[in-house]
Amino acid sequence: MRTIGDEGRGHSSAQTVEVDLGIGERTQHLSLPAASVIEVMHANDVTFGATGRTVVEESLRNPIGTPRLRDVARGSGSVCVITSDVTRPLPTATLLPPVMDELHAAGVRDDQVLLAIALGSHRPQTEDELRRIMGEYYGRLRVLNGDSKGLVHYGTTSHGTPVDILEEVAHADVRVALGNVEYHYFAGYSGGAKAIMPGVSTFEAIQANHSMMVDPAAHSGNMESPVRLDLEEACRMVGLDFIVNVVLDEERNVVYCASGDFVRAQRDACRQLDRLYGCELHERADVVVVSQGGAPKDLNLYQLQKALDNAKHPVRDGGVIVLVGSCAEGLGQQTFERWMLEANTPQDVVDHLRREFKLGGHKAAAVAQILLRASIYLVSDLPDDLVRSCFMTPFPTVQNAVDTAMREQRKRLGREPRVLVMPHGGSTLPLMRVPGDEPK
Repeated sequence: MRTIGDEGRGHSSAQTVEVDLGIGERTQHLSLPAASVIEVMHANDVTFGATGRTVVEESLRNPIGTPRLRDVARGSGSVCVITSDVTRPLPTATLLPPVMDELHAAGVRDDQVLLAIALGSHRPQTEDELRRIMGEYYGRLRVLNGDSKGLVHYGTTSHGTPVDILEEVAHADVRVALGNVEYHYFAGYSGGAKAIMPGVSTFEAIQANHSMMVDPAAHSGNMESPVRLDLEEACRMVGLDFIVNVVLDEERNVVYCASGDFVRAQRDACRQLDRLYGCELHERADVVVVSQGGAPKDLNLYQLQKALDNAKHPVRDGGVIVLVGSCAEGLGQQTFERWMLEANTPQDVVDHLRREFKLGGHKAAAVAQILLRASIYLVSDLPDDLVRSCFMTPFPTVQNAVDTAMREQRKRLGREPRVLVMPHGGSTLPLMRVPGDEPK
């Protein structure tokens, strides 16, 4: 699946490689000289068999580390199902019916189920978004959507993270979390305990936990990231009875599902994610072209940073990252926006984080650290002046941006630049295998 000629992913002739890159609800076309292309990075060629609801149902019949959900929930008076908001590609509408079938088999009625949207620091969902999230269960379940009545305090983790959980979630007899597992740039992977923390927790707790992102072990692909371990410690204090975590292919189909214990099932899904999206590279790129794959994952620059972070691994020092994403909702988070716009240089943003860790600012600093190594050309729907204020160079099309990047790199290097294309950059993780050639 990572060969250049895959149908629907990009194709090549003797002279060119043609690729379509997602940006919002549309695509932009890119044509490259074939001799310059290292590869068009897609998922590994892994066959999973069935997809969609069938996969979820099979997983629910065979949970990892727990009884079936129907047995966990039997006799309970209230169940809270926690799920992701629209900034995540989780197909809740696919997962919810089989989960509800299990709860019905336990004797749980629809009016005993609360669906909590794991907003973390994100905004509440609109009615149209809730309809899309819930599918056939829209209007049938009570919903918690940023309107909690209060918090329940469980103490603090050994790291000092306060464990405060939305009251309605805390008071449920049974808690079930739905999630998708993908790479996370400092928690290692998403899924599992992240539904509780930060999903239904507080800004203060999220900030305390995320402050560990500066630890060298807090990086994509580490199942034992200190950030992850702190989340799981908090989750044990609260109690999470059952998870349903899925792995999605590049077309956002469910190809794998792990259900059951919130640690063991999540780790199982992580291993499957690595099989699919852990991509070995043996050459660094002068130009990396990266997209999140379009909506909903490129709603704002704050979310687009995830693809940017994966692109930092293969780019050479002094190279260019062409970042493609709509950012239709702007920069996406107030602190992130303020830190970016108030700084005079990228180094100012990094220094700000060293003086003061603040949620939102942490992503600004992550972007700034990349800018200290490489230029970022941004193809988006943001105003040009706003893009420049974020120390990036705006371009109207990906073709224009890449042509400019290759021309500049050709001048700098005195040779033809080497290009890597990552059409689903938030999902595919380049695993660099270039001895003695680590970026600074």
